[in-house]
Amino acid sequence: MSTIIVPFFQRVKQYLSLIKFSHTVFALPFALIGFTLAVVKEQKSFEWHLFVKMLLCMVFARTAAMAFNRYLDRRFDALNPRTAQREIPAGVIKPEHALWFTILNSVLFVVTTLFINMTVFYLSIVALFVILFYSYTKRFTALCHLVLGVGLSLSPLGAFLAVTGYFKLLPVLFSLAVLTWVAGFDIIYALQDEAFDRSQKLHSIPAALGTTNALWVSNILHVLSSQFIIAAGFVGSFNIIYWIGASVYCGLLIYQHMLVKPNDLSKVNMAFANTNGYASIIFAVFTIISLLLS
Repeated sequence: MSTIIVPFFQRVKQYLSLIKFSHTVFALPFALIGFTLAVVKEQKSFEWHLFVKMLLCMVFARTAAMAFNRYLDRRFDALNPRTAQREIPAGVIKPEHALWFTILNSVLFVVTTLFINMTVFYLSIVALFVILFYSYTKRFTALCHLVLGVGLSLSPLGAFLAVTGYFKLLPVLFSLAVLTWVAGFDIIYALQDEAFDRSQKLHSIPAALGTTNALWVSNILHVLSSQFIIAAGFVGSFNIIYWIGASVYCGLLIYQHMLVKPNDLSKVNMAFANTNGYASIIFAVFTIISLLLS
């Protein structure tokens, strides 16, 4: 039995690494905000089965997007010293298996939305197109970071729609905050590949504008993200608990820009993964508590 179990768990670990499952921490907290927002502000009943379906949609959509990105970028990943040890170029996972994994999760995502409501089901195809299309964008536009932001920004709005079936300004503001936040930190992450992207004729803000100007663009996007968070606080008439979380969120955005400098990119990964992960989790915790105590 152990000879079967051990390889199975090794395989699961390999696929979790392929899709960077730990990075779910970026979008999931905002999905929880959107769900709680719908239940509290719109006075909808909390239903466990709906909550689980929402989480499954998040997992299936993100898994499909990441697996497809790894499949499509496998040639570039093999050439880039930073990414050459990823599962596909390293031969750990076959490209065709990653593609089938993408198709499976895409189908599961759409099918799951069918059991939520028809609004979410109809929009699932649009959402799936956006998150898969992102993987092509580095081939023709430096605005690829914004497309990634759009993909992740669907999390709070999608969770809100799962409960209500209709749009409201407040979840849209949170989605805009996610869009600009993600696009901003993805530019910081892309600084590592500025020279490689140019050599391969791939497009990114750092490759197009250089490190210093790219950091300025990232700064502007994060200022906008903070403004959307502040606007949401006023529109939603949140209490002091929300504003504490918003202050921490804005502070962590500032902190990550203190970590990364044009002449020192040694802390890019700390700024990308750790700081942004803490920002989303802490902000979500304070926002949800604020909603529950309102």
